Amino acid sequence: MAISNKDYLIALNNLIENSSVENDIAELSAEQILMLKMSDNDIKNGDVIDQQDLDKEDLKWLKVL
Repeated sequence: MAISNKDYLIALNNLIENSSVENDIAELSAEQILMLKMSDNDIKNGDVIDQQDLDKEDLKWLKVL
């Protein structure tokens, strides 16, 4: 599949050429850092749930509401 509309391609090219990439670094709060460390520990300890089981638990929870 190809795009043959020349005006569209030129406009797209102009957007790409004129866009700027910012490499801003997000500052995390102490609480966010703590949550990330807790998540790392959960993964290391195997305290995880796969997506399919999580979906089932969500459906059970939603039925209670």
